[in-house]
Amino acid sequence: MNYLITGGSGFIGSHLVETLLKNGHSVINIDNFDDFYDYKIKIENTLESVAEKRDFSFQEKEIDIQKLIFQTSSPNYQLYYQDIRDKNGLEKIFKKHKIDLVIHLAALAGVRPSIERPLEYEEVNVKGTMNLWELCNEFGVKKFVNASSSSVYGNNEKIPFSETDNVDNPISPYAATKKCTEILGHVYHHLYKIDIINLRFFTVYGPRQRPDLAIHKFTKIISENDEIPFYGDGSTSRDYTFVDDIIDGIEKSIQYLENHENVYEIINLGESEVISLTEMLSTIEENLGKKSRKNLLPMQAGDVNKTNADISKAKTLIGYQPITNFQNGIKIFVEWFLKK
Repeated sequence: MNYLITGGSGFIGSHLVETLLKNGHSVINIDNFDDFYDYKIKIENTLESVAEKRDFSFQEKEIDIQKLIFQTSSPNYQLYYQDIRDKNGLEKIFKKHKIDLVIHLAALAGVRPSIERPLEYEEVNVKGTMNLWELCNEFGVKKFVNASSSSVYGNNEKIPFSETDNVDNPISPYAATKKCTEILGHVYHHLYKIDIINLRFFTVYGPRQRPDLAIHKFTKIISENDEIPFYGDGSTSRDYTFVDDIIDGIEKSIQYLENHENVYEIINLGESEVISLTEMLSTIEENLGKKSRKNLLPMQAGDVNKTNADISKAKTLIGYQPITNFQNGIKIFVEWFLKK
């Protein structure tokens, strides 16, 4: 199969690229190497995902990425330095390749930054996604996996969070953009018969995790003996999901779409295990063999108190079965971090 992945040089995307290539598929990776964090990390992700280790000078972004594109091109893998807001640029890729299915992971991520840059989040996450659906309709691509987020649940009082729960009360622009893509996806499914699975990811972690996310950030800060910015009293909690389990859920969603017609689904992908901020920190400390120093701060606007996934639909519909508990996942992550 020939898969188009947006954001294929990011954290989740690079793992998916690696898995699909190992399974004998062809992959088209679209990524704009956004400077939300150091783009050199995405270059490293890209090389790891195609099992290549090369040296780059990192002198000028565009020059280095063009070199990366040249060095990673193969019959089964194509990398495009492309922004999803640019519909004309995307159209050239759709014209050049016969695409069987799109896995859309690219987005401006992060709750807190979205409060500072809401219009940019709308442009990338909503308009960019609509550009892809417009082109899918134009070029006859009828299968689409869309990355949504557990943030759409806001401060939902019903635990665990189910796909049938009301999500009309997001508390950040990021969450609102993700809900928008779910709603608009139904429009494209209804009007143009594009089969769509929306996957609500619950706090994904593991090797290659983005450096701005708490587990990676805390691990780095503790290892450098600096103070951790610790928001709230430590009781906030998350359903942390190991990246290998997320990749398994994406693969199973792809298989479901390929074997079924008239599909529009929203599916939670979580671990169904709730870990408090205090427990998360102590698990990292244990694996690093070091204690942290905390800078106690008030809760930040847009942060939810708790996430917890009801994954019964994922288990029943696509056969999803997460296998990595938090303690083992952190052990794997810290080992990866220390080898970097």
